[in-house]
This record gives sequence, structure tokens and C-alpha cells, in this order.
Amino acid sequence: MTEAAPAVIRSAGNALLKDLRRLAQDSHAHRRQQRVWLEGDHLCRAALARGLRPALAVFSESFWPLAGAQLAQAAPKNIVIDDALWRGISGLESPAPLGFVLDLPEAPALEPEAPTVVLDRVQDAGNVGAILRSAAAFGFTQVAAVSGTALLWSPKVLRAGMGAHFGLRLVEGLKPAGLAGLQVPLLVTSSHEGEWLHQASLPWPCAWVLGHEGQGVDVAIAQLAAHHLRIAQPGGEESLNVAAAAAICLHASATGRLAPPA
Repeated sequence: MTEAAPAVIRSAGNALLKDLRRLAQDSHAHRRQQRVWLEGDHLCRAALARGLRPALAVFSESFWPLAGAQLAQAAPKNIVIDDALWRGISGLESPAPLGFVLDLPEAPALEPEAPTVVLDRVQDAGNVGAILRSAAAFGFTQVAAVSGTALLWSPKVLRAGMGAHFGLRLVEGLKPAGLAGLQVPLLVTSSHEGEWLHQASLPWPCAWVLGHEGQGVDVAIAQLAAHHLRIAQPGGEESLNVAAAAAICLHASATGRLAPPA
């Protein structure tokens, strides 16, 4: 395969440049454009490793000669942007010199029997991305986001997810009643009731429900739960944020599936 000849952008008024800026900085732009922006070497290579093919590969002008064959041949069209203009695209203080534009994946239906993480109005993009990473690490294949959760394909969640998106089934915009479509038991954490997590026998597959940073899990969803569980915090403070709690709970499910050493 030969490198696609790049189109070079040097005008601040270029329409594509404006679209890229919106994709990189506006959490809702991916829905309007039906495309997503991946920024940086790690995220772009993670997409390639999963067999995804970007619609566009975008490079700063100074980086383009250094890109290498894998990146330069990744997309059917390459775009090279003047360095001064490039700095205006990214929402980061230190912009990475490359990015991919992917077509927004079609929204999948909820898979009833999949090991699932349910996000109930988790609003911080960093928390959502971190939870996606934990889900992928601990063998959960589906993330179901209730309406009010940070948009899963927004730029900040994508950056925080560090490539976890590409190995997960991502379902968004669910109403609480829609979770009744899950045929695996729902597990809900609580700070004041339920069985201690470290003493519990956890079902597999299951669906862990992680709630709003301030309000916790919605009452209607909690009523669907098969198990309520508490995380022991012997330090005496309720100091875990939702991403930390998720990592502990998902790890408990993962280790509970491992056979003891011979």
C-alpha cells in the first residue's frame, strides 16, 4: 500500500479545520457530525489494533515526515495542518501531533446476557473513561449508560478511556426501565446497606450499577437489583469516588472467577 497524498490546510477559515475543532472540543459535536475525534499516538494505535480504519488521518505539518508507514497508510485520506493552526484544534494544553477521525459506530442494542457495567447518570467524563478502562480490564464486555451520563464518545471520555472503547459494546441513552432487558443479576453498591463485598459470593455474569457522583443509584434502578453490596472502608471515611469504587467492584468479580492456584 502506498501513502495517500496529503491535503495541506493553511487557512484558518477552512471548513474541515472548523469541523475538526468542534469534534475535538465540543462534547456533542460527534452526534451532529456522526464522527469522532481520536487524538494522540496511543489512542490512534489502539483503534488500529482493534481493526478499525479511520476515515481521515490528521497530522501537524512538522510531524507528517515522522509519522511512519502504519500511521501514514491508516486512512484513505491524510490531512496535514500548519503547526500554528494545529494548536487551535486540540482541547489539550499540550496537543498531540496527530489524530484520527472515525465514523461514529452504529448504536448497538442491549445484549441481555453480557457481563455489563451500568452507568447511572455518571457525569464526570474522567470518571466515565476510567470506568470503561476497568470494565475492559476485568472482563466486562458491555457498558450501558442511562440518560444523563456523560456521552461515551465525547472527546474527554475517549481520552480518559485510553482505547477501552474499542473492545466494548457501548449502549447509550437508556431509561431506567430499559435495564429490565438485562437477564443477568444487577449488583448495586451502597455506603450503608447490603452485604460486605469482600465476604460476598458474586454471580457471573452480572451487571454492576455505578451511580451519580452525588446522588448515587436511582431508586427505580436500585429496586431492580438482585444484590446490594458495601465496600469496607476501615479508614473511617466515605472517600471513594465512583471510578475507584467501580475498579474495586469489577476486580472482585474478576478475581471471583479465577481458579485458586494448585
